[in-house]
Amino acid sequence: MTVATEPGIAVVVVDDHAIMRQGLRSVLEREPDLRVVGEAGTPEQAIAAVATTRPDVVLLDLRLSPSSDDEGIGVCARLHTTYPDVAVLVLTTVIDDRLVLEAIHSGARGYVVKEVDPSELVRAIRAVSRGESAFDSRSAAAMVRSINAKPEVHEHRLTGREYEVLQLLARGFSNRTIGRQLFISETTAKFHVRNIMRKLQVGSRAEAVYLATKDGVI
Repeated sequence: MTVATEPGIAVVVVDDHAIMRQGLRSVLEREPDLRVVGEAGTPEQAIAAVATTRPDVVLLDLRLSPSSDDEGIGVCARLHTTYPDVAVLVLTTVIDDRLVLEAIHSGARGYVVKEVDPSELVRAIRAVSRGESAFDSRSAAAMVRSINAKPEVHEHRLTGREYEVLQLLARGFSNRTIGRQLFISETTAKFHVRNIMRKLQVGSRAEAVYLATKDGVI
């Protein structure tokens, strides 16, 4: 088995259109810290490519056939279960509140649409490779709508400050940006994020946002 061991962030691109894969490869390989180590056009090819290369990030389209807008959700869930250390970043034309939440529930660390600026896409790849979440403005808005749609507060859990941090997590902000927004240190922001994840019993920032949305915790 060949496993990527060279420096930089190893990326597998999964999209059913070869021209899109070639275009993404061209964009990403301009960055000195990014390497495209594999491509796939079907769910089966995606699983095989990740098994072979063990990348840091999988750039995943949700629409992997003309007949389905969400076939990538199953791929995401399978990758998350089999390779939990591999970060899945959804890159798709489909923007739907339900799909954004389902992708996160299935293990995606981020969700961006294909109209995103290349520099934003590169930042998102770097963010998810560090274990952070990444959303573009449209998917972040979908997350916030879902949060605001469930206003009841359950008896467990979050303090007022943690609620504020969770709102910013839903926008894909880093610990540093959360700190700036709330006028607290990056270390304090990181402490609050860890407490949120512990209280909600989840393993990632994106899962925390999903679970809070689903359960009406916030």
